[in-house]
Amino acid sequence: MTDTVANALATPDHEQPYAALGLKPDEYARIRELIGRTPSFTELAVFSVMWSEHCSYKSSRVHLRRLHTEGPRVVQGPGENAGIVDIGDGFGAVFKMESHNHPSFLDAYNGAATGIGGILRDVFTMGARPVAALNSLRFGRPDHPKTPELLRGVVRGMADYGNTVGVPCVGGELQFDPSYDGNILVNAFVCGIVAQDRIFYGRASGIGNPVIYVGAKTGREGVHGATMASDEFTQSEDGTPQVKTQVAVGNPELEKRLMEACLEIFSQDILEGVQDMGAAGLTSSSVEMASRSGTGLELDLDLVPRAEKGLLPFEMLLSETQERMLLVAKKGCEQQVFDICKKWNVEAVVIGRVTDSGRWVVKATPGYDPLEGGALPGEDAKKVVCDLPVSPLTDGAPKYDRPRAIDTKLDAVRAFDPATIPAPTSFSEELVRMMGSPNVGSRGWIAKQFDGSDDVLVGAGSDAAVVRVGCKRGDETVEKVLAFKTDCNGRFVYLDPYWGAAMAVAEVCRNLAVTGAEPLGLTDGLNFGSPERPEIMEQFARAIDGIADACKALGVPVVSGNVSLYNETDGQAILPTPGIAGVGLVESRDQVVTLSFKKEGESIVLLGSQENLRLGGSEYVVAKTGRVQGPLPALDLEAEKRLQALVLRLAREKLVSSMHDVADGGLAIALAEACVATATEGEMVGADVTLSASDDVPALLFAENPSRVVASLPTSHLERVEKLAAEAGIPLVKLGTTTKGNLTIRVGEQAVVDLPLAQLREARERCLEGIVGKG
Repeated sequence: MTDTVANALATPDHEQPYAALGLKPDEYARIRELIGRTPSFTELAVFSVMWSEHCSYKSSRVHLRRLHTEGPRVVQGPGENAGIVDIGDGFGAVFKMESHNHPSFLDAYNGAATGIGGILRDVFTMGARPVAALNSLRFGRPDHPKTPELLRGVVRGMADYGNTVGVPCVGGELQFDPSYDGNILVNAFVCGIVAQDRIFYGRASGIGNPVIYVGAKTGREGVHGATMASDEFTQSEDGTPQVKTQVAVGNPELEKRLMEACLEIFSQDILEGVQDMGAAGLTSSSVEMASRSGTGLELDLDLVPRAEKGLLPFEMLLSETQERMLLVAKKGCEQQVFDICKKWNVEAVVIGRVTDSGRWVVKATPGYDPLEGGALPGEDAKKVVCDLPVSPLTDGAPKYDRPRAIDTKLDAVRAFDPATIPAPTSFSEELVRMMGSPNVGSRGWIAKQFDGSDDVLVGAGSDAAVVRVGCKRGDETVEKVLAFKTDCNGRFVYLDPYWGAAMAVAEVCRNLAVTGAEPLGLTDGLNFGSPERPEIMEQFARAIDGIADACKALGVPVVSGNVSLYNETDGQAILPTPGIAGVGLVESRDQVVTLSFKKEGESIVLLGSQENLRLGGSEYVVAKTGRVQGPLPALDLEAEKRLQALVLRLAREKLVSSMHDVADGGLAIALAEACVATATEGEMVGADVTLSASDDVPALLFAENPSRVVASLPTSHLERVEKLAAEAGIPLVKLGTTTKGNLTIRVGEQAVVDLPLAQLREARERCLEGIVGKG
């Protein structure tokens, strides 16, 4: 039987296979109620993707509305393809973070590559030229047999795609944990620049305007990809994930041409709206455009360019073939769109029009396949395969306030006393081991896979990346200096979802501030397990509250983001990982600060408190016990705000030579990195540091308490910095001086660490060798 609306009407008692499409019985009943009949199979498939967790956020929307999304710099907040913040002089920074977790686990190279391609399109569809990318990666145990292949494949996929398109990857973050053994995380961030009077939105406005398909021909890749991304993995007996869909394959050369064609089209006054075909492909792009405009659409699938024979209507609608865009042109401007696309060797064809019906109507001719030859069928041959009101597909999607419950195991986990861990026989050896840990050491191997750019002032390896951007309007170019950072400590979020998530916000903003950048806005990538488990929903909801309160306290809004749920395999969830990425603005190039000590004979100070140090959730505890446990360090958001204002002032007044926040590995790691994280060995600078006597030396060295910054400065500036710190209410501890020699750390009168810089640098640089090999 032909799958048409007419046949669905003729068989009202036929029950479609809703469960196979990921829909619940009550959802299927609700669909029938909303449309007043039994849906066709294609219509049901459309509902399955539009109501999937990935597209509808049905389990997260009730919580996301609590986020802090407003501020004087916000030009566009959540709800569009990407968020926008004002960077001055009529320009905006357009940015977003997106996940591609499940596809990257199934096919590391193509999953990661298409993840970069999708987020690039999210940004340039707003009219912005992409200028920088970041990544946020999570893998299983370093010694897990799949980790080397997955890490190499993901990094190569991201690098090959980004390098070809010409958008530099300027930084990122990486962590390993057993919880990611069966479900890695691959999150990508892209930022672009747009003139604020040339912003484009995903809208289908103007009754009668043509809908134009631009880009790659449609194949079967990724059909049901959105529903696959809304389900947890199961494993076969050999440990491989059960594949439910074909992972899409990217074509970065086409993406580059598509981007340039779109940006040229955007420069003309010929468009009403534009949307990339991402998750759920042609379906989501067209439905969302109509929903935002309150209009309807008619689409003719006979006109859709095809890469494979025998494509069924539901496959064309749900395909996630990459490098495709949907444009709504002004009536009469079609040829201008075609001419520009031809110039860039990109296919473009009208496949529909905007209507005033409020309905999404899709037609196709049964049995017609343009790849089989023959004339295009006439209108009489076409059948309606979908005729649905737009609203139920978008606003009418289910909104679940799912049950929540505190994980009863957490009290015992937090109660662990790190003091019961036997102290290391040598703190020098312990510091070398930690510097060589895959969770702490250099990410230089990853950075080497990406092409550089003369516009990158500070690349991967410092607290934040810094990029010089030429903002052009006509013959005028205004230089802007932007900083970028992404971060999240999933261990902290596991121990306390509220404070762990708040710490992620604080750390990103602190990293921007110590670089000399004012934080302007954030985007998030919220990666959690199954929302159908109450303890996971408790994690998610509390993390949202932590992000919201931290953003309010620090005055930095969330302007875009992504939710990725069902990140678990056979009921084993990942560490809750609400990744945060931020964009900051540096007033001028000469105010940029980096983490490394610059020369001997300067004072080293610690800004922030050394009291109430806690080892809970630290790299030290996990390495010693094999578990995430212990009491979480405390975060004082008001003190954090004062600290960030102080370090930003120090950068702007050029009072410091270096600044580096204390994070993974604690104070000892921060000092070691400031000594050896330099471009060449010849630039390394040692340090002679004395800490107050303590009965808990491991906590003094390795606690990861937030709101602390190590700074070096000319001794002549010390009095001024002390005065500013006192005025800000921020403790300042004089640690010591920079030297030509080793890193020496004393606790009271005893030297607990005394190490040659070359030994520390070698350990740091070789941290990933056991996974990816040398080179």
